[in-house]
Amino acid sequence: MDDAWTTTTNARGVGGRALAETIANARRGYNPCGEYELDVRGMKIAAIENLSVARDQYDCYDMTGNEIVRVENFPPMKRMQTLMLGDNRIARVRGEELGRAAPRLRNLTLMNNSLRNLGDLDELGAIKKLTHLSLSGNPVCAKENYRLYVIYKCKALKTLDFCKVKAAERELAEKMFGKDDGAAARAKTFTPGDGLDDAKEKEPEEEAKPSGPSPEQLLALKAKIAQAETLEEIARLENALKTGVVPADFAI
Repeated sequence: MDDAWTTTTNARGVGGRALAETIANARRGYNPCGEYELDVRGMKIAAIENLSVARDQYDCYDMTGNEIVRVENFPPMKRMQTLMLGDNRIARVRGEELGRAAPRLRNLTLMNNSLRNLGDLDELGAIKKLTHLSLSGNPVCAKENYRLYVIYKCKALKTLDFCKVKAAERELAEKMFGKDDGAAARAKTFTPGDGLDDAKEKEPEEEAKPSGPSPEQLLALKAKIAQAETLEEIARLENALKTGVVPADFAI
């Protein structure tokens, strides 16, 4: 396979930047997956730039082992299917920009970087055809419900950190995080005064119903849902959140 690779010089990124000459002289060839790959591994690149020099000729771009901090500045790359960015210093991924620039991107490697919070992963959901994602080695992997959160955000994902995404995980992720979207939608469509006429027609004993959980109880309910270990417990707590009737055994 090595015979299929070509390189002209051992050019390096000058001053920590991916200069056009660096890309033009990079090693290229077919990788074991049969993808035509541009290899700019370990060239001390600090910023993604000048990729237009590659003229969208490659299926795979290997930028492993550089000093990249942000995933951004991608030109239109309609051919790219695989992007390897492991062992960098990445703390920000502009997924919406990447999703627009590379609509066929399905494999993304971000192992051993500096992504710390679940919110840092939100834009990955904008990469619509992303099926294989690797994030192991990032601080965010230690966050509670990390795996379910990523599965919820990335709807097409088939493997995460080299483990298959199971249907049960997808269902649980939707139950755990999809409720927030539903609550937001209900809040946006609520109109003050709705239902007042219906309330007047109700029986007196119905008007005496409790006003619902306190703000402290609502926060506690949401926290309990996030910590629940069984689908039954999640369903019970979600029903309490929806109906406003707090279980008798519930305590903050």
